[in-house]
Amino acid sequence: MIGLLGKKVGMTVIYDEGGTQIPVTLLLAGPCRVLRILKKEKSGYSAVQLGFGARKQKNVTQPVLGQFKKLGLPAQAFVREIRTEEVDGLEVGTELGVDNFEAGEFVDIEGVSIGKGFQGVVKRHHFTGGNKTHGSMFGRVAGSIGASSFPSRVVKGMRMPGQMGNHRVTVQNLKVVKVDPENHLLAVKGAVPGSGSGFVVIRTSLKRGKAKKWKVEQKQELSPEPAKEVVKETVKEGSAS
Repeated sequence: MIGLLGKKVGMTVIYDEGGTQIPVTLLLAGPCRVLRILKKEKSGYSAVQLGFGARKQKNVTQPVLGQFKKLGLPAQAFVREIRTEEVDGLEVGTELGVDNFEAGEFVDIEGVSIGKGFQGVVKRHHFTGGNKTHGSMFGRVAGSIGASSFPSRVVKGMRMPGQMGNHRVTVQNLKVVKVDPENHLLAVKGAVPGSGSGFVVIRTSLKRGKAKKWKVEQKQELSPEPAKEVVKETVKEGSAS
């Protein structure tokens, strides 16, 4: 399993070759930096710690800022671990892009749902409420939540008023419709949890995904010999003129 960190941009529509309208969510996926590689022998599990987005130093505590300075990397706004057995070719500081995903494959996306504050049972659990006529005093309240005889307590899991939204949600098996490596954009079919500009974790689908390896760009280094030849030719041209 591989994955990336990203940010939700918003929703739009894409038309396929047959003219069918496809609702998609645009995600700014990567580039992500490898901050740490955890191996099973030492940590008990295999994972890769990734960082995404820039963060101002004044908003980072000194201990955390010291960790990034030790790695020689700028402070990252969003840091998460991706459980994976594939760590070949990865090093601290390696940059991973959206080209790790391809159109047609399926992904699981994790995000934090939109918070709606403290809500009652009608909005939170879709209760119908009581009558609104004939002087009824039973409106949008919850009503009785337990029995006095047995079990003489509130049953665990009782639907009651409380915090609505702002929970970690994972949506599975979202199809990748389009990949734009130049702009680091990923278009997936359907909705993604969270508000605009909210951070998300994108992983290969646990149920419908296939085993794959990370795509790491190899930096090409020039050998010193061609460089010397270029310098010699430049010197000869300068002396001739």
